[in-house]
Amino acid sequence: MSTPPSSPYDVVVVGAGLAGLAAAREIADAGRSVLVLESSPRVGGKLHLAEVGAVTVDVGAEAMLARRPEGLALAAAAELPVEDVALASSAVWSRGALRPLPRGVMGAPVDLEQLRASGVLSETGLARAAAEGDLGTWQLDPEEDRSVGELVDQRFGPEVTDRLVEPLLGGVYAGHARELSVRACTPQLLDLLATGPLLGRALPSAPGPVFAGIVGGMGRLPVAIAADERVEVRTEATVRALRRTPEGFVLTVGPTRAPEQVSAARVVLATPASPTARLLSDVAPGASTALQEIEYASMAVVTFAFRVGDLPDLSGSGFLVPPVEGRRIKAATFSFAKWDWVRRAGESADQPVRLLRASIGRHREERVLQVADDDLAAAALADLGEATGLTSRPVDTHVQRWGGGLPQYAVGHRDRVARIRAAVAEVPGLAVCGAAYDGVGIPAVIASAQAAVARVLTPDD
Repeated sequence: MSTPPSSPYDVVVVGAGLAGLAAAREIADAGRSVLVLESSPRVGGKLHLAEVGAVTVDVGAEAMLARRPEGLALAAAAELPVEDVALASSAVWSRGALRPLPRGVMGAPVDLEQLRASGVLSETGLARAAAEGDLGTWQLDPEEDRSVGELVDQRFGPEVTDRLVEPLLGGVYAGHARELSVRACTPQLLDLLATGPLLGRALPSAPGPVFAGIVGGMGRLPVAIAADERVEVRTEATVRALRRTPEGFVLTVGPTRAPEQVSAARVVLATPASPTARLLSDVAPGASTALQEIEYASMAVVTFAFRVGDLPDLSGSGFLVPPVEGRRIKAATFSFAKWDWVRRAGESADQPVRLLRASIGRHREERVLQVADDDLAAAALADLGEATGLTSRPVDTHVQRWGGGLPQYAVGHRDRVARIRAAVAEVPGLAVCGAAYDGVGIPAVIASAQAAVARVLTPDD
């Protein structure tokens, strides 16, 4: 191959999911030129819109944490209207019934009477959980990590882990409580237990709603960023290799039979752990090795549209499902109740509809997803019917599969990320960002992108 020409771009970003596009926007705001290379035909990653029942809705992530500023700020910069959750009352499908979700910290309860009234636990499980109020403080050594499930098992008993913590962590990470890191996934639980029992604790109440969304769907956000004329995005442009040069980097892009070389002084890798590990195998081998330790979970989102009036009386905004229940779905969201904009859009359709969705799939349980779309939708519908009494047939259904969609923050995750970052930091002009590192939520991913840009655009540039 011939030597690539000097790059017209100050930074090349690999990956046009939210992390990559947020990084590109940050680079453009700093007055630098940027090229984003994306292997798939579209931008957005796990933020994606589809039409169901003639209504365009999210079929990926649908909400962002409203108590962190990054997501709200990026939506405002993109001039997209934000709407708070209209109804945030969730249930848990436990012991054969939909029961109110007790107040707690990622499932670890704080109110014994509320826990008792919910009926989520058996009498034996409730008695075991009540004993937490008599325990003292609980702390980890600074270099130690444990699983969330191990901690909750010790404090509250395994039934709390199985029926409260598992469904909540399953909703966020599609993972398992006894494998996920307490330091990475629930650091607030550690902080609270360091000062005493959790039961009976008066948790501080932050002002405003916990979650918010974008009117028209979170999937509008990456599309809006990619439309910024200051950001150049190339889709179907797979980056196959990355190598160092005296001037910076050379990226090999495109099909193996007709590769293109793109040079760059600075590179931000905003790709999942596996492709990032591949690209860093020669440039930062220590980071590559640590990245290969991060596993991912696959899942699917099944969205249904029902005629208005065909649904039973559904209370709340949805429900979670503990794995011990043996169901196929792990959660259901009554989108028309959770979001006013979804309700309004459904009612405005030529044939007014109500939309709801269910999610299926946890870490290392890909076999559940290895069926046809119609079978996956039928399984989700059967579980919805058993949980809510729903007997009507939908007028439209959409199945969105997310293969390898959610990184698993296994025990030791924070140390693993520290090793990755230390190895990458040894390579000038290189940074990594995305959901694999500091949080899977939208604000955390944006913050990761901002930190990566701060690293490659140093004050001395």
